[in-house]
Amino acid sequence: MKAPYSRTLANLVFEQAERYGARPAVICDGRVISYAELAQRAAGVAASLRDRGIARGARVGLLLNNRLEWLEAFFGTVIAGGVVVAFSTWSTRDELGWLLRDSAVQMLITLDRFGDNDFTAALRGLAPEFAAENRLREIVVLGNEAAGFPRFESLQSASLVPRPPPGEGPSAADDAIIIYTSGSSSRPKSVPLSHFGIIENGFNIGERQGYQPSDRVLLAPPLFWSYGSANAMSAALTHGAALVLQRRFEPGEAIDLIERHGCTALYTLPAITSAMISHPDFRPERTRSLRTGLTIGAPQDILAAAQVLGASEICNVYGQTESYGNCCVTPHDWPLERRAACQGPPLPGVEIRIVDAASGAAQPRGEEGLIEVRGYVMRGYVGSSAEQTATALTADGFFRTGDMGRLLPDGAISFSGRVSEMIKKSGINISPAEVEDVLMRHAMVALAGVVGVPDPRQGELLTAFVVPKPGTTLRPDELAAHCRTLASRYKVPDFIEVCDSLPVTVTGKLMRRELKQIAISLTRDLAR
Repeated sequence: MKAPYSRTLANLVFEQAERYGARPAVICDGRVISYAELAQRAAGVAASLRDRGIARGARVGLLLNNRLEWLEAFFGTVIAGGVVVAFSTWSTRDELGWLLRDSAVQMLITLDRFGDNDFTAALRGLAPEFAAENRLREIVVLGNEAAGFPRFESLQSASLVPRPPPGEGPSAADDAIIIYTSGSSSRPKSVPLSHFGIIENGFNIGERQGYQPSDRVLLAPPLFWSYGSANAMSAALTHGAALVLQRRFEPGEAIDLIERHGCTALYTLPAITSAMISHPDFRPERTRSLRTGLTIGAPQDILAAAQVLGASEICNVYGQTESYGNCCVTPHDWPLERRAACQGPPLPGVEIRIVDAASGAAQPRGEEGLIEVRGYVMRGYVGSSAEQTATALTADGFFRTGDMGRLLPDGAISFSGRVSEMIKKSGINISPAEVEDVLMRHAMVALAGVVGVPDPRQGELLTAFVVPKPGTTLRPDELAAHCRTLASRYKVPDFIEVCDSLPVTVTGKLMRRELKQIAISLTRDLAR
Protein backbone atom coordinates (compact mmCIF):
# COMPACT_ATOMS: atom_id res chain seq x y z
CA MET A 1 0.00 0.00 0.00
CA LYS A 2 1.20 3.54 -0.74
CA ALA A 3 2.41 5.45 2.31
CA PRO A 4 0.84 8.83 3.15
CA TYR A 5 2.71 11.94 2.07
CA SER A 6 2.43 13.71 5.43
CA ARG A 7 5.37 13.78 7.80
CA THR A 8 3.55 15.45 10.67
CA LEU A 9 0.54 14.01 12.45
CA ALA A 10 -1.14 17.40 12.07
CA ASN A 11 -1.03 17.09 8.28
CA LEU A 12 -1.79 13.35 8.38
CA VAL A 13 -5.25 13.78 9.88
CA PHE A 14 -6.19 16.23 7.10
CA GLU A 15 -4.59 14.15 4.35
CA GLN A 16 -6.48 11.04 5.42
CA ALA A 17 -9.71 13.05 5.70
CA GLU A 18 -9.34 14.09 2.06
CA ARG A 19 -8.40 10.56 0.98
CA TYR A 20 -10.94 8.52 2.98
CA GLY A 21 -13.67 11.08 3.75
CA ALA A 22 -16.74 9.24 5.03
CA ARG A 23 -14.94 5.96 5.77
CA PRO A 24 -14.89 5.11 9.52
CA ALA A 25 -11.77 6.19 11.40
CA VAL A 26 -12.81 5.53 15.02
CA ILE A 27 -15.51 3.28 16.48
CA CYS A 28 -16.16 3.67 20.20
CA ASP A 29 -19.16 3.46 22.52
CA GLY A 30 -21.53 2.84 19.62
CA ARG A 31 -20.32 5.91 17.74
CA VAL A 32 -18.74 5.69 14.29
CA ILE A 33 -16.60 8.72 13.44
CA SER A 34 -15.42 9.19 9.87
CA TYR A 35 -12.01 10.45 8.82
CA ALA A 36 -13.59 13.75 7.77
CA GLU A 37 -15.35 14.11 11.12
CA LEU A 38 -12.18 13.26 13.08
CA ALA A 39 -10.24 15.98 11.24
CA GLN A 40 -12.99 18.52 11.85
CA ARG A 41 -13.30 17.66 15.54
CA ALA A 42 -9.52 17.82 16.00
CA ALA A 43 -9.32 21.15 14.19
CA GLY A 44 -11.99 22.54 16.52
CA VAL A 45 -10.02 21.47 19.59
CA ALA A 46 -6.87 22.96 18.03
CA ALA A 47 -8.57 26.33 17.58
CA SER A 48 -9.66 26.31 21.24
CA LEU A 49 -6.18 25.34 22.39
CA ARG A 50 -4.58 28.14 20.37
CA ASP A 51 -7.01 30.61 21.95
CA ARG A 52 -5.77 29.34 25.33
CA GLY A 53 -2.12 29.95 24.42
CA ILE A 54 -1.10 26.47 23.29
CA ALA A 55 1.45 27.06 20.55
CA ARG A 56 4.34 25.15 19.02
CA GLY A 57 6.25 23.23 21.70
CA ALA A 58 3.71 23.76 24.51
CA ARG A 59 2.95 20.57 26.43
CA VAL A 60 -0.58 19.31 27.03
CA GLY A 61 -1.15 16.38 29.37
CA LEU A 62 -3.78 13.75 28.52
CA LEU A 63 -5.16 11.71 31.41
CA LEU A 64 -7.82 9.84 29.45
CA ASN A 65 -8.69 6.23 28.73
CA ASN A 66 -9.36 4.76 25.27
CA ARG A 67 -12.12 6.93 23.83
CA LEU A 68 -12.87 9.29 20.95
CA GLU A 69 -11.92 12.31 23.09
CA TRP A 70 -8.35 10.95 23.46
CA LEU A 71 -7.93 11.14 19.67
CA GLU A 72 -9.66 14.53 19.44
CA ALA A 73 -7.39 15.97 22.12
CA PHE A 74 -4.29 14.29 20.68
CA PHE A 75 -4.75 15.51 17.12
CA GLY A 76 -6.06 18.87 18.32
CA THR A 77 -2.87 19.39 20.32
CA VAL A 78 -0.51 18.46 17.50
CA ILE A 79 -2.45 20.57 14.97
CA ALA A 80 -1.98 23.52 17.34
CA GLY A 81 1.75 22.70 17.38
CA GLY A 82 1.77 21.37 20.92
CA VAL A 83 3.26 18.19 22.39
CA VAL A 84 1.02 15.58 24.02
CA VAL A 85 2.19 14.08 27.32
CA ALA A 86 0.36 10.79 27.87
CA PHE A 87 -0.43 9.92 31.49
CA SER A 88 -1.58 6.55 32.78
CA THR A 89 -5.13 6.34 34.10
CA TRP A 90 -3.79 4.01 36.81
CA SER A 91 -1.81 6.91 38.33
CA THR A 92 -2.27 7.50 42.06
CA ARG A 93 -2.38 11.00 43.56
CA ASP A 94 1.32 10.82 44.45
CA GLU A 95 2.27 9.56 41.00
CA LEU A 96 0.12 12.18 39.31
CA GLY A 97 1.76 14.97 41.30
CA TRP A 98 5.22 13.74 40.30
CA LEU A 99 4.21 13.37 36.64
CA LEU A 100 2.81 16.89 36.48
CA ARG A 101 5.97 18.34 38.00
CA ASP A 102 8.32 16.33 35.81
CA SER A 103 6.48 16.91 32.53
CA ALA A 104 5.95 20.67 32.97
CA VAL A 105 2.63 20.52 31.11
CA GLN A 106 0.91 23.84 30.54
CA MET A 107 -2.55 22.28 30.37
CA LEU A 108 -4.06 19.01 31.55
CA ILE A 109 -7.06 17.36 29.89
CA THR A 110 -8.37 14.72 32.28
CA LEU A 111 -11.23 12.42 33.16
CA ASP A 112 -13.08 13.28 36.35
CA ARG A 113 -12.40 9.76 37.58
CA PHE A 114 -11.38 6.33 36.32
CA GLY A 115 -12.12 3.22 38.31
CA ASP A 116 -11.14 3.92 41.91
CA ASN A 117 -9.08 7.00 40.98
CA ASP A 118 -10.87 10.27 41.71
CA PHE A 119 -8.77 12.63 39.62
CA THR A 120 -10.78 15.79 40.33
CA ALA A 121 -10.30 15.32 44.07
CA ALA A 122 -6.58 14.70 43.61
CA LEU A 123 -6.19 17.72 41.32
CA ARG A 124 -8.04 20.03 43.69
CA GLY A 125 -5.41 19.16 46.27
CA LEU A 126 -2.54 19.60 43.83
CA ALA A 127 -3.78 22.73 42.02
CA PRO A 128 -2.59 25.32 44.60
CA GLU A 129 0.93 23.92 44.47
CA PHE A 130 1.08 24.24 40.68
CA ALA A 131 -0.63 27.62 40.68
CA ALA A 132 2.06 28.93 43.01
CA GLU A 133 4.75 27.60 40.66
CA ASN A 134 2.94 29.04 37.60
CA ARG A 135 3.34 25.76 35.73
CA LEU A 136 0.01 24.09 35.17
CA ARG A 137 -2.18 26.95 33.94
CA GLU A 138 -5.43 25.15 33.21
CA ILE A 139 -7.14 21.84 33.97
CA VAL A 140 -9.97 20.75 31.66
CA VAL A 141 -12.18 17.90 32.86
CA LEU A 142 -14.24 15.34 30.96
CA GLY A 143 -17.07 13.76 32.96
CA ASN A 144 -19.91 14.48 35.33
CA GLU A 145 -17.77 15.62 38.27
CA ALA A 146 -16.06 18.63 36.71
CA ALA A 147 -17.29 21.19 39.25
CA GLY A 148 -14.78 24.01 39.55
CA PHE A 149 -12.95 23.14 36.32
CA PRO A 150 -13.64 23.99 32.66
CA ARG A 151 -15.39 21.11 30.90
CA PHE A 152 -13.96 19.28 27.90
CA GLU A 153 -16.95 20.42 25.87
CA SER A 154 -15.52 23.97 26.04
CA LEU A 155 -12.69 22.79 23.78
CA GLN A 156 -15.05 21.41 21.14
CA SER A 157 -16.14 23.76 18.36
CA ALA A 158 -19.28 22.95 16.39
CA SER A 159 -18.53 25.50 13.66
CA LEU A 160 -16.35 24.88 10.61
CA VAL A 161 -12.74 25.41 11.58
CA PRO A 162 -10.03 26.00 8.95
CA ARG A 163 -6.56 24.54 9.11
CA PRO A 164 -4.06 26.62 11.09
CA PRO A 165 -1.98 29.05 9.02
CA PRO A 166 1.31 27.73 7.57
CA GLY A 167 4.22 27.99 9.98
CA GLU A 168 2.13 27.71 13.14
CA GLY A 169 2.10 23.92 13.24
CA PRO A 170 4.87 21.43 14.02
CA SER A 171 7.75 20.23 11.88
CA ALA A 172 8.42 16.58 11.10
CA ALA A 173 11.22 16.30 13.66
CA ASP A 174 9.29 17.96 16.50
CA ASP A 175 8.15 15.86 19.44
CA ALA A 176 4.57 14.71 18.98
CA ILE A 177 4.12 12.76 22.21
CA ILE A 178 6.01 12.08 25.43
CA ILE A 179 5.30 8.69 26.99
CA TYR A 180 6.33 7.63 30.47
CA THR A 181 7.75 4.12 30.63
CA SER A 182 8.80 2.05 33.62
CA GLY A 183 12.26 0.57 33.94
CA SER A 184 15.00 -0.17 36.41
CA SER A 185 14.84 3.33 37.94
CA SER A 186 12.54 4.19 40.82
CA ARG A 187 10.60 6.70 38.71
CA PRO A 188 9.39 6.20 35.11
CA LYS A 189 11.45 7.62 32.25
CA SER A 190 9.94 10.12 29.81
CA VAL A 191 10.38 9.20 26.16
CA PRO A 192 9.75 11.77 23.40
CA LEU A 193 8.67 10.45 19.99
CA SER A 194 8.68 12.56 16.83
CA HIS A 195 5.98 13.12 14.23
CA PHE A 196 7.80 11.55 11.30
CA GLY A 197 8.96 8.55 13.34
CA ILE A 198 5.44 7.72 14.50
CA ILE A 199 4.06 7.98 10.97
CA GLU A 200 6.82 6.10 9.14
CA ASN A 201 7.42 3.34 11.68
CA GLY A 202 3.70 2.96 12.29
CA PHE A 203 3.03 2.62 8.57
CA ASN A 204 5.70 -0.08 8.32
CA ILE A 205 4.13 -1.97 11.24
CA GLY A 206 0.77 -1.86 9.44
CA GLU A 207 2.42 -3.18 6.29
CA ARG A 208 3.85 -6.17 8.17
CA GLN A 209 0.30 -6.94 9.37
CA GLY A 210 -1.13 -6.62 5.86
CA TYR A 211 -3.51 -3.75 6.66
CA GLN A 212 -5.99 -2.37 4.11
CA PRO A 213 -8.59 0.43 4.41
CA SER A 214 -11.27 -2.22 4.96
CA ASP A 215 -9.66 -3.42 8.21
CA ARG A 216 -11.14 -2.79 11.63
CA VAL A 217 -8.57 -2.94 14.41
CA LEU A 218 -9.59 -3.68 18.01
CA LEU A 219 -7.44 -1.84 20.54
CA ALA A 220 -7.91 -2.84 24.19
CA PRO A 221 -4.39 -1.93 25.46
CA PRO A 222 -4.28 1.78 26.39
CA LEU A 223 -3.49 4.63 24.03
CA PHE A 224 -1.18 6.11 26.67
CA TRP A 225 1.24 3.24 25.91
CA SER A 226 3.40 3.41 22.79
CA TYR A 227 1.79 0.07 21.85
CA GLY A 228 -1.47 1.98 21.54
CA SER A 229 -0.55 5.44 20.22
CA ALA A 230 2.76 5.21 18.34
CA ASN A 231 1.89 1.72 17.13
CA ALA A 232 -1.79 0.77 16.77
CA MET A 233 -3.15 4.26 16.14
CA SER A 234 -0.50 5.08 13.55
CA ALA A 235 -0.61 1.67 11.84
CA ALA A 236 -4.40 1.88 11.45
CA LEU A 237 -4.76 5.53 10.45
CA THR A 238 -1.87 5.54 7.95
CA HIS A 239 -3.70 2.71 6.15
CA GLY A 240 -7.16 4.26 6.28
CA ALA A 241 -8.38 1.49 8.59
CA ALA A 242 -10.84 1.93 11.46
CA LEU A 243 -9.67 1.85 15.08
CA VAL A 244 -12.18 0.10 17.36
CA LEU A 245 -11.52 1.31 20.91
CA GLN A 246 -12.33 -0.55 24.11
CA ARG A 247 -12.40 1.84 27.05
CA ARG A 248 -11.04 -0.72 29.47
CA PHE A 249 -10.26 -4.34 28.73
CA GLU A 250 -12.91 -6.83 29.75
CA PRO A 251 -12.79 -10.16 27.90
CA GLY A 252 -16.52 -10.62 27.37
CA GLU A 253 -16.92 -7.12 25.97
CA ALA A 254 -13.85 -7.56 23.75
CA ILE A 255 -15.45 -10.66 22.20
CA ASP A 256 -18.68 -8.69 21.70
CA LEU A 257 -16.81 -5.86 19.95
CA ILE A 258 -15.03 -8.25 17.59
CA GLU A 259 -18.30 -9.93 16.68
CA ARG A 260 -20.41 -6.77 16.42
CA HIS A 261 -17.98 -4.73 14.31
CA GLY A 262 -16.42 -7.57 12.35
CA CYS A 263 -12.93 -6.73 13.60
CA THR A 264 -10.28 -8.14 11.29
CA ALA A 265 -7.27 -7.31 13.48
CA LEU A 266 -6.45 -6.82 17.13
CA TYR A 267 -3.67 -5.70 19.42
CA THR A 268 -3.37 -8.24 22.19
CA LEU A 269 -1.06 -9.50 24.92
CA PRO A 270 -0.73 -13.02 26.37
CA ALA A 271 -2.92 -12.15 29.37
CA ILE A 272 -5.57 -10.61 27.10
CA THR A 273 -5.61 -13.60 24.75
CA SER A 274 -5.81 -16.03 27.66
CA ALA A 275 -8.68 -14.10 29.28
CA MET A 276 -10.66 -14.05 26.04
CA ILE A 277 -10.31 -17.71 25.06
CA SER A 278 -11.05 -18.88 28.61
CA HIS A 279 -14.14 -16.66 28.94
CA PRO A 280 -17.39 -18.66 29.23
CA ASP A 281 -18.91 -16.70 26.32
CA PHE A 282 -16.04 -17.41 23.92
CA ARG A 283 -16.77 -19.50 20.86
CA PRO A 284 -14.52 -19.59 17.78
CA GLU A 285 -17.33 -18.47 15.48
CA ARG A 286 -17.65 -15.20 17.44
CA THR A 287 -14.11 -14.13 16.51
CA ARG A 288 -13.98 -15.67 13.04
CA SER A 289 -13.67 -12.22 11.41
CA LEU A 290 -10.15 -11.86 12.85
CA ARG A 291 -7.24 -12.24 10.44
CA THR A 292 -4.17 -10.41 11.68
CA GLY A 293 -2.80 -8.26 14.51
CA LEU A 294 0.09 -8.00 16.95
CA THR A 295 1.10 -9.79 20.13
CA ILE A 296 4.16 -10.68 22.16
CA GLY A 297 5.03 -13.78 24.13
CA ALA A 298 6.34 -17.31 23.98
CA PRO A 299 5.55 -19.59 21.01
CA GLN A 300 2.52 -20.99 22.83
CA ASP A 301 1.10 -17.46 23.19
CA ILE A 302 1.42 -16.84 19.44
CA LEU A 303 -0.19 -20.19 18.64
CA ALA A 304 -3.08 -19.51 21.02
CA ALA A 305 -3.81 -16.15 19.37
CA ALA A 306 -3.64 -17.69 15.91
CA GLN A 307 -5.25 -21.08 16.35
CA VAL A 308 -7.69 -20.62 19.24
CA LEU A 309 -8.62 -16.94 19.11
CA GLY A 310 -8.59 -17.11 15.32
CA ALA A 311 -6.18 -14.36 14.20
CA SER A 312 -4.40 -16.80 11.90
CA GLU A 313 -1.97 -14.20 10.53
CA ILE A 314 -1.08 -12.69 13.94
CA CYS A 315 2.39 -11.12 14.02
CA ASN A 316 5.01 -11.66 16.72
CA VAL A 317 6.89 -8.49 17.67
CA TYR A 318 9.85 -7.07 19.55
CA GLY A 319 10.33 -3.51 20.73
CA GLN A 320 9.99 -0.94 23.45
CA THR A 321 8.72 2.62 23.89
CA GLU A 322 12.15 4.02 22.98
CA SER A 323 11.90 2.33 19.54
CA TYR A 324 8.40 3.64 18.76
CA GLY A 325 6.63 0.61 20.16
CA ASN A 326 8.11 -2.03 17.84
CA CYS A 327 11.32 -2.34 15.86
CA CYS A 328 10.88 -5.96 14.67
CA VAL A 329 7.69 -7.58 13.36
CA THR A 330 7.13 -10.95 11.70
CA PRO A 331 5.38 -10.62 8.30
CA HIS A 332 1.78 -11.78 8.50
CA ASP A 333 2.23 -14.18 5.58
CA TRP A 334 5.10 -16.14 7.12
CA PRO A 335 4.23 -19.71 8.16
CA LEU A 336 2.76 -19.73 11.66
CA GLU A 337 5.55 -21.90 13.08
CA ARG A 338 8.12 -19.36 11.89
CA ARG A 339 6.17 -16.44 13.37
CA ALA A 340 5.93 -18.27 16.69
CA ALA A 341 9.65 -19.06 16.81
CA CYS A 342 11.06 -15.50 16.53
CA GLN A 343 10.14 -11.81 16.63
CA GLY A 344 10.82 -11.14 12.95
CA PRO A 345 13.28 -9.04 10.96
CA PRO A 346 13.87 -5.33 11.67
CA LEU A 347 11.37 -2.93 10.16
CA PRO A 348 12.51 -0.73 7.25
CA GLY A 349 14.85 1.96 8.51
CA VAL A 350 15.79 -0.07 11.61
CA GLU A 351 19.15 -1.70 12.28
CA ILE A 352 19.74 -4.36 14.96
CA ARG A 353 23.07 -5.52 16.31
CA ILE A 354 24.02 -7.99 19.02
CA VAL A 355 27.00 -7.15 21.22
CA ASP A 356 28.95 -9.04 23.85
CA ALA A 357 27.85 -8.01 27.34
CA ALA A 358 31.42 -7.75 28.64
CA SER A 359 33.41 -6.30 25.72
CA GLY A 360 30.73 -4.56 23.68
CA ALA A 361 32.06 -6.24 20.54
CA ALA A 362 29.57 -7.11 17.81
CA GLN A 363 28.50 -10.75 17.87
CA PRO A 364 28.07 -12.90 14.74
CA ARG A 365 24.66 -14.20 13.80
CA GLY A 366 23.54 -17.05 16.00
CA GLU A 367 25.48 -15.84 19.06
CA GLU A 368 23.56 -14.50 22.06
CA GLY A 369 24.29 -11.06 23.44
CA LEU A 370 22.79 -7.66 24.19
CA ILE A 371 20.32 -6.22 21.68
CA GLU A 372 20.98 -2.71 20.38
CA VAL A 373 18.70 -0.79 17.99
CA ARG A 374 19.31 2.13 15.65
CA GLY A 375 16.98 3.97 13.28
CA TYR A 376 13.55 4.83 14.62
CA VAL A 377 14.58 5.44 18.22
CA MET A 378 13.97 8.32 20.61
CA ARG A 379 16.27 11.35 20.55
CA GLY A 380 16.93 10.92 24.28
CA TYR A 381 15.04 11.00 27.56
CA VAL A 382 13.63 14.31 28.79
CA GLY A 383 12.65 15.69 32.16
CA SER A 384 14.34 14.28 35.24
CA SER A 385 15.37 11.17 33.31
CA ALA A 386 17.38 13.16 30.74
CA GLU A 387 20.62 12.27 32.54
CA GLN A 388 20.03 8.61 31.69
CA THR A 389 20.34 9.32 27.96
CA ALA A 390 24.13 9.04 28.01
CA THR A 391 24.00 5.42 29.16
CA ALA A 392 20.97 4.53 27.01
CA LEU A 393 22.38 5.67 23.65
CA THR A 394 25.78 4.74 22.20
CA ALA A 395 28.08 7.23 20.50
CA ASP A 396 27.03 5.86 17.11
CA GLY A 397 23.31 6.19 17.79
CA PHE A 398 22.26 2.72 18.95
CA PHE A 399 19.78 2.34 21.81
CA ARG A 400 20.89 -0.13 24.48
CA THR A 401 17.73 -2.12 25.11
CA GLY A 402 18.92 -4.08 28.12
CA ASP A 403 17.58 -7.22 26.46
CA MET A 404 19.32 -10.44 25.53
CA GLY A 405 18.82 -12.09 22.15
CA ARG A 406 20.42 -13.26 18.95
CA LEU A 407 20.13 -12.66 15.23
CA LEU A 408 19.08 -15.73 13.29
CA PRO A 409 20.68 -16.64 9.93
CA ASP A 410 17.82 -14.95 8.04
CA GLY A 411 18.25 -11.70 9.99
CA ALA A 412 15.25 -12.15 12.29
CA ILE A 413 15.61 -11.43 15.99
CA SER A 414 15.15 -14.07 18.68
CA PHE A 415 14.46 -12.47 22.06
CA SER A 416 15.81 -14.29 25.13
CA GLY A 417 14.80 -11.99 28.00
CA ARG A 418 15.75 -8.93 30.01
CA VAL A 419 19.32 -8.85 31.28
CA SER A 420 17.95 -8.21 34.75
CA GLU A 421 15.74 -11.31 34.45
CA MET A 422 18.38 -13.73 33.16
CA ILE A 423 19.23 -16.53 35.58
CA LYS A 424 22.88 -17.58 35.84
CA LYS A 425 23.20 -21.17 36.99
CA SER A 426 26.66 -22.76 37.08
CA GLY A 427 27.91 -20.00 34.78
CA ILE A 428 25.16 -20.58 32.17
CA ASN A 429 22.66 -17.84 31.29
CA ILE A 430 19.09 -19.17 31.31
CA SER A 431 16.10 -17.24 30.02
CA PRO A 432 13.14 -17.62 32.43
CA ALA A 433 10.78 -17.12 29.48
CA GLU A 434 12.24 -20.19 27.79
CA VAL A 435 11.62 -22.36 30.87
CA GLU A 436 8.13 -20.89 31.25
CA ASP A 437 7.38 -21.84 27.66
CA VAL A 438 8.38 -25.45 28.39
CA LEU A 439 6.09 -25.52 31.43
CA MET A 440 3.22 -23.97 29.46
CA ARG A 441 3.37 -26.85 26.99
CA HIS A 442 1.95 -29.11 29.68
CA ALA A 443 -1.74 -29.60 28.92
CA MET A 444 -2.88 -28.75 32.46
CA VAL A 445 -0.75 -25.61 33.04
CA ALA A 446 -2.58 -22.27 32.85
CA LEU A 447 0.23 -19.93 33.94
CA ALA A 448 3.92 -20.26 34.81
CA GLY A 449 6.52 -17.96 36.32
CA VAL A 450 10.21 -18.72 36.74
CA VAL A 451 12.84 -16.83 38.75
CA GLY A 452 16.30 -17.47 40.12
CA VAL A 453 17.18 -17.79 43.79
CA PRO A 454 20.71 -17.45 45.24
CA ASP A 455 22.71 -20.63 45.75
CA PRO A 456 26.25 -20.72 47.24
CA ARG A 457 27.45 -23.50 44.92
CA GLN A 458 25.76 -22.84 41.57
CA GLY A 459 25.13 -19.11 41.79
CA GLU A 460 21.39 -19.41 41.22
CA LEU A 461 18.78 -22.14 41.13
CA LEU A 462 15.57 -22.21 39.09
CA THR A 463 12.31 -21.84 40.97
CA ALA A 464 9.06 -22.29 39.06
CA PHE A 465 5.56 -21.27 40.13
CA VAL A 466 2.75 -22.95 38.22
CA VAL A 467 -1.00 -22.30 38.21
CA PRO A 468 -3.06 -25.32 37.06
CA LYS A 469 -6.03 -25.01 34.72
CA PRO A 470 -9.42 -25.05 36.48
CA GLY A 471 -10.52 -28.52 37.53
CA THR A 472 -7.07 -30.08 37.18
CA THR A 473 -4.40 -31.19 39.65
CA LEU A 474 -0.65 -30.91 39.14
CA ARG A 475 2.23 -32.57 40.96
CA PRO A 476 5.74 -31.05 41.03
CA ASP A 477 7.38 -34.36 40.15
CA GLU A 478 5.08 -34.73 37.14
CA LEU A 479 6.04 -31.24 35.91
CA ALA A 480 9.74 -31.92 36.44
CA ALA A 481 9.44 -35.08 34.32
CA HIS A 482 7.63 -33.07 31.64
CA CYS A 483 10.48 -30.52 31.58
CA ARG A 484 13.16 -33.21 31.33
CA THR A 485 11.57 -34.56 28.15
CA LEU A 486 11.54 -31.13 26.44
CA ALA A 487 14.52 -29.17 27.78
CA SER A 488 18.19 -29.50 28.58
CA ARG A 489 18.96 -30.74 32.05
CA TYR A 490 20.17 -27.36 33.32
CA LYS A 491 16.82 -25.78 32.32
CA VAL A 492 14.75 -28.11 34.50
CA PRO A 493 13.49 -26.19 37.57
CA ASP A 494 15.15 -27.07 40.87
CA PHE A 495 12.00 -26.14 42.80
CA ILE A 496 8.42 -26.27 41.55
CA GLU A 497 5.57 -24.75 43.51
CA VAL A 498 1.94 -25.28 42.46
CA CYS A 499 -0.12 -22.22 43.44
CA ASP A 500 -3.48 -20.55 42.87
CA SER A 501 -2.19 -17.34 41.25
CA LEU A 502 0.89 -15.33 40.30
CA PRO A 503 1.67 -11.69 41.18
CA VAL A 504 0.86 -9.64 38.07
CA THR A 505 0.35 -5.99 37.17
CA VAL A 506 -3.02 -4.55 36.16
CA THR A 507 -2.12 -5.42 32.55
CA GLY A 508 -1.34 -9.04 33.38
CA LYS A 509 2.44 -8.69 33.24
CA LEU A 510 4.31 -10.95 35.63
CA MET A 511 5.86 -9.07 38.56
CA ARG A 512 9.19 -10.90 38.72
CA ARG A 513 10.62 -8.90 41.62
CA GLU A 514 7.71 -9.86 43.83
CA LEU A 515 7.84 -13.46 42.61
CA LYS A 516 11.57 -13.58 43.34
CA GLN A 517 10.98 -12.48 46.93
CA ILE A 518 8.35 -15.20 47.33
CA ALA A 519 10.78 -17.73 45.87
CA ILE A 520 13.59 -16.70 48.22
CA SER A 521 11.29 -17.04 51.25
CA LEU A 522 10.03 -20.40 50.02
CA THR A 523 13.47 -21.90 49.42
CA ARG A 524 14.70 -20.52 52.75
CA ASP A 525 11.85 -22.32 54.52
CA LEU A 526 12.58 -25.54 52.65
CA ALA A 527 16.23 -25.39 53.71
CA ARG A 528 15.34 -25.27 57.40
